[in-house]
Amino acid sequence: MPLGQRVGDNSESRYCGVEIPFDEDIHTALAHNLAGGFDFVLAPLTDPQYRPSQNVPNTSTVPPFAGSDLVLSPAQWSSHVVGKISPWIDLDSSNEMMRADSEVTLKQELAWATHLSLQACLIPTPTPLSGGNYARSVNQSLQGLSNMQLWLRIPLVSPDLQEAEGTPNEDEVFLRRDLVTGRPLSDSWEWWNMFRTLCEHHSHLSVALDIMASLPSASAIRRWLGEPIKAAIVHTSAFLTNKKGYPCLSKRHQYLLSTLFDHSVQIVVSGDSLHHLDGMDLEPSIASNSNGYGEGLVSKHPLKLYLEYLSHLYRKLPPISDQERFEMGYRDFLQAPLQPLMENLEAQTYETFEKDTTKYIQYQKAVHAALLDRVSDTDASIKTIVLMVVGAGRGPLIRASLEAAKETGRKLRVYAVEKNPNAVVTLHSLVKLEGWQDTVTIISCDMRDWKAPERADILVSELLGSFGDNELSPECLDGAQRFLKDDGVSIPSEYTSFIAPITASKLHKDVKSYNDLAHFETAYVVKLHSVARLASPQPVFTFRHPKSKGDNKRFKKLIFEFPEDMGSALVHGFAGYFDSILYKDIHLGIEPSTATPNMFSWFAIFFPLRQPVYVPVGSVMEAHFWRCVGPTKVWYEWAVTAPSVSPIHNSNGRSYWVGL
Repeated sequence: MPLGQRVGDNSESRYCGVEIPFDEDIHTALAHNLAGGFDFVLAPLTDPQYRPSQNVPNTSTVPPFAGSDLVLSPAQWSSHVVGKISPWIDLDSSNEMMRADSEVTLKQELAWATHLSLQACLIPTPTPLSGGNYARSVNQSLQGLSNMQLWLRIPLVSPDLQEAEGTPNEDEVFLRRDLVTGRPLSDSWEWWNMFRTLCEHHSHLSVALDIMASLPSASAIRRWLGEPIKAAIVHTSAFLTNKKGYPCLSKRHQYLLSTLFDHSVQIVVSGDSLHHLDGMDLEPSIASNSNGYGEGLVSKHPLKLYLEYLSHLYRKLPPISDQERFEMGYRDFLQAPLQPLMENLEAQTYETFEKDTTKYIQYQKAVHAALLDRVSDTDASIKTIVLMVVGAGRGPLIRASLEAAKETGRKLRVYAVEKNPNAVVTLHSLVKLEGWQDTVTIISCDMRDWKAPERADILVSELLGSFGDNELSPECLDGAQRFLKDDGVSIPSEYTSFIAPITASKLHKDVKSYNDLAHFETAYVVKLHSVARLASPQPVFTFRHPKSKGDNKRFKKLIFEFPEDMGSALVHGFAGYFDSILYKDIHLGIEPSTATPNMFSWFAIFFPLRQPVYVPVGSVMEAHFWRCVGPTKVWYEWAVTAPSVSPIHNSNGRSYWVGL
């Protein structure tokens, strides 16, 4: 049965498995573990003693598999068994016989797993930074897979951990650095990165992390969140014992598992029960489940207490908020940014934005403060402020402005300018419904073309995009600035875009699936989730309103330093954010360190790289971003010049632009 159930959570992380040894009677072994509460088993497919080279000549070449495919139904194989490829295989061994046996066995077992319709197979850990032949054989098999995932088993270790624990240098696996490449052998992320690169970043190759008693630094762990982790194998040796003798985990382990739960990673318990159950006995009970397993079996299981503890951790997760529930369907999903001037928004888009009450509360605060600054209490009854909402949509900024006037006791005359004729219909209905006829004038016109009858004290707009200026707020407000008084106020008054390098295997895979250049030169709006943020965001382009002299072209060179204890990393692209000053100290934004809480109008923007950039430990990354402006369009170009050089993406706006 699942670890627990939270409303709105249907992720794979609810299901917990157990690693078991080879058993010829897979039906009984599966029944025992399902009766013990586990959802699936991680089970070897072949007798560990089998070697192809030891087959007697002229006898069957079929290896001694665990029974036959008939002992379980196809649905049972698919739902409750993850195959485990024989861990003894070593395709990079110096022994020719071992290499040959390993290659034959790997292909036989993967073929058998495919025949059984298994959803996934665990393949052994590669030899650190020298698994070329292993990767070649796996890559060949990947070309023929349609549905099954291969989980590469990787221990969660890194150089900082090995140094702290004083691992002996004579152990080949944990040598500090490779003598040829200089790359740290003890950083298991390096093993994974080399292997998946050799396998061409195949979408069916993912990671199963081995979690031991010791954990590397938080920075080293964070790198993994952008990788395709499908499972975390938690060893019983990682558990502590509480005062009552029950298994528990350290605070760091608890935080790690909670994070993995949130990333739909399945947990697998591995190992013996150790001393946690010494002198303890579980009450026996008869158990069965909906699959018919375990009828008449005692539900006592040596790893039951570990499962119960993991279930406890899962149930401790905070409830899923309404905002999270809304965002779940958008997580790591590529969306083309809006073209606000070329296309008219649809009603559903307006409705989504209008539900974000936090944004309009901030705007209301800004108008409130501006009104108090422009009109004294003594003039409040006699002075009328001219306020223009440019890009009024279906009216939420009008409502926020009028509420601010009501709060402050100030008088307003509002002009609502909107180019979308469909939204204008709604605005006219809203004015009648709310009785705003004497206060609000609807203007059906592009703000850049409108000839205002008077100049405004306050200009209000919500033209900001995920990257601040990417929905052409500068160009639109430049056109509207002519009808703002010399001492007039623009809300927002300033906004800045931000950029940060990220590991984002899933996003890169999705862009790659289009199999063309254009999609690698397009910026996407994305609710970032399965990504690793490798360095703090840095400011890129800033725009202020009212605008002083100058054009809207921009260029910025950025240098990112990664935490030393992170180790090496792979950058798939850049996450873009914005922060804006609406008025004085009232701000609005999505840059992570200052993000406005409980706001969902904007997701981040993602600038992909055509080829992921490997950043060795201790190196810096140098990136360049351009904002280019032509007669009919605005576009971005971007490139990396260190530690390696990438092409300039989107030259002359050939793939992606925003139309003026």
